[in-house]
Amino acid sequence: MDSGIPKMTPTPNDRSAKLFALRFISGKYQGGEFPLPANKEIVVGRSSELDMVLVEDMVSRRHAKITVTGDQIFIQDLGSTNGTFVNGEKIKRARLNEGDRILVGTSIIKLVVSDGELSDDAARANAQLAEVAQVRRSSQVRTMSGAIDEVPLPDLLQLFSTSKKSGVLSVRSGSDLGRLYLDKGRLVFASVNENVDVHPMKSVIRILTWEHGQFEMDAPEEREFPEVLNSTTEGLLMESMRQIDELRRLGPELPPLQASVKISVPLIPPLRELNGDELDVLQLALNYGHMETLLNKSQASDLVTSQLIVKLLRAGYLRRD
Repeated sequence: MDSGIPKMTPTPNDRSAKLFALRFISGKYQGGEFPLPANKEIVVGRSSELDMVLVEDMVSRRHAKITVTGDQIFIQDLGSTNGTFVNGEKIKRARLNEGDRILVGTSIIKLVVSDGELSDDAARANAQLAEVAQVRRSSQVRTMSGAIDEVPLPDLLQLFSTSKKSGVLSVRSGSDLGRLYLDKGRLVFASVNENVDVHPMKSVIRILTWEHGQFEMDAPEEREFPEVLNSTTEGLLMESMRQIDELRRLGPELPPLQASVKISVPLIPPLRELNGDELDVLQLALNYGHMETLLNKSQASDLVTSQLIVKLLRAGYLRRD
């Protein structure tokens, strides 16, 4: 049945041009899409009179403007209270590219290529967003949630850091649960599977290696931590990604967390050839024999401990089951 509402179709001269849409990948309107009409501009904000209406407290009445001119798309903040962010950077005006992520209020929005089947009627698009929000509210889904497949954790933490958000970011990947504690955008603590005895930096790095799973942003918790991270979130992310890159270079020689790592019997290479750090790792393997526990108990970082484990495996001091 024809609704009588025109569809967004390119003119004969524009048929080779891409059509774009804004896809909500987290927040109140997650799952919704808003088409970007060719060679037009849309104003985003809380006011019901605007082109894209986002009804939430952190969105200003007139928050931002998106302009499509040929194959170029620009976004401009309109003096909003809480700011507009593109890929974690607070902007006044920026050019958008396919795949860029925009943070407006609690909504993370991704610029995607449209299939051209969405209506470019703003009223209908807003009605669809409102319907998505109602379904999420009735199903009691948390507002700030999504998939880390869509929003990688480093990008998400960068967004929260720049926008100075506070709360607990819970990330579930398979059977593992990571929790990242943020105070006005600063990452202060982290744990995996509620093991608060592990140094929080180790937990941060392990969580950042997860590529699949779901995240939820909860309200801040008043609690004491056994140890607090003192660096900026940006500094922690840079150091984490450096260590993750180095760990990946160890390749298949590095046993997985679930593996057993034990002293070789009989022990052929002489102990006198090992230094103090290597002997410490050997003792941990003797006492615990489990890769994750060994890393947890080591006073050194996961990277340094892993490098020592690989070295001891190569030299024949350790074996993996």
